[in-house]
Amino acid sequence: MAPVSVRDLPLRGLQLDLERVDDRNAFPFQLPAVLALRDGLALEAPVTFLVGENGSGKSTIVEALAAKLDLDAEGGDTDLTFVERQAESPLHEALVLRRGPRRPSMRYFLRAESFYNVARNIDELAGGRLDAHGGRPLHEMSHGESFLTLALERFLPDGVFVLDEPEAALSPQGCLSLLRRMRELALEGAQFVAATHSPILLAYPDAVIYELSERGIERVAYEDTDHYRVTRSFLDDPGAFLRHLFS
Repeated sequence: MAPVSVRDLPLRGLQLDLERVDDRNAFPFQLPAVLALRDGLALEAPVTFLVGENGSGKSTIVEALAAKLDLDAEGGDTDLTFVERQAESPLHEALVLRRGPRRPSMRYFLRAESFYNVARNIDELAGGRLDAHGGRPLHEMSHGESFLTLALERFLPDGVFVLDEPEAALSPQGCLSLLRRMRELALEGAQFVAATHSPILLAYPDAVIYELSERGIERVAYEDTDHYRVTRSFLDDPGAFLRHLFS
């Protein structure tokens, strides 16, 4: 099956409208990567990754995108709504979302950090109906098992999925299973936007990778990411790598 045409993707891009920002010195508007959104960020592939060091703004941006899609900052789909949203930054209020011609079949925000709360909410809403996520309560599974089960059982074709560091919940084998599911869904019209540190996930074929740094946002090739270079250097010779590090 051929990949879905870029013209048919549910999301086409997002842009920061500074006219909607009350305090440009407040977080997160002082971050170079957030300010770079003034020029727009194209979402021109079924899978788009945001990479960068801790504090670069990638999780802040995917959280704002999720909020713009009417998803809770803690995660879940449009049926899950949490009472507290204090962790959410004001960035989503200043974002302009450029949509494609096709409406997604579902929208889902999945982040490892707050997945415990999402799983609890899902189990409470299920009320004994467990077919939607593998046949047993998510809280009877490990963190990684429940996280992956939700992606395998709940994600549907033609959906839009925003992921925040999913590798934090997954083993390397789990990352490979997620990659395979992403590929299956992308070929059926799904679109993914993910913040990640995982060189395994970043290897997704034909993914667009944006690197967030003090320079702003730049599109990079997989082999040019620090995640690939550092991991490869370490695995090529762990002993030499560690001797250099510890010296």
